[in-house]
Amino acid sequence: MKVLLVNGSPKKDGNTATALAEVARELDACGIESEVFQLGAGPIRDCIGCGGCAGKGRCVFADDVVNDLIDAAEGADGFVFGSPVYYAHPSGRILSALDRAFYAGSAAFAHKPGASVAVARRGGTGTTFDVLNKYFTINQMPVVSSTYWNNAFGAAPGESAQDTEGMATMRNIARNMAWLLRCIEAGRAAGIEAPEADRAKTNFIR
Repeated sequence: MKVLLVNGSPKKDGNTATALAEVARELDACGIESEVFQLGAGPIRDCIGCGGCAGKGRCVFADDVVNDLIDAAEGADGFVFGSPVYYAHPSGRILSALDRAFYAGSAAFAHKPGASVAVARRGGTGTTFDVLNKYFTINQMPVVSSTYWNNAFGAAPGESAQDTEGMATMRNIARNMAWLLRCIEAGRAAGIEAPEADRAKTNFIR
């Protein structure tokens, strides 16, 4: 089993990376493989709602990391999305990447457990956490909880490692993720499969 850790910071070794590394260490201690997917500092297109991805499983724009993210997601059993806080919300790059990845490659994420992590100098973690969790709940993904909101605090790179409660929260995310993955694996072995969803749309303006 493998968990994909998506770093939504342009900084490879910043505080978001520090928080995700703590999750990764604990996953390893629990016998679960992990992989960091770095969105990087290059340009990432926003979704333009063109519908060109329909039925393809890939975004029509192939000049950034989004299709690579979908490929990585297909081989993962669970996810942790990490983002720094920018103006009280997630980084623009992780929102652009996830909007397109979930539109084009939703099947790569569906029914797989997910957790979100918000990292800030001081404020805005609550709204960042809330926005990232919505990707899970719209795509039938079990949300992995911890013992507090999934926050870590730090300003200078690596400073979040000094947030004792934040690091404990990261470790507990990993333990709960490992537990849930094993529960899903046991259920699948017992013949319990993910449910089929009803699909309906209601338009309020006619």
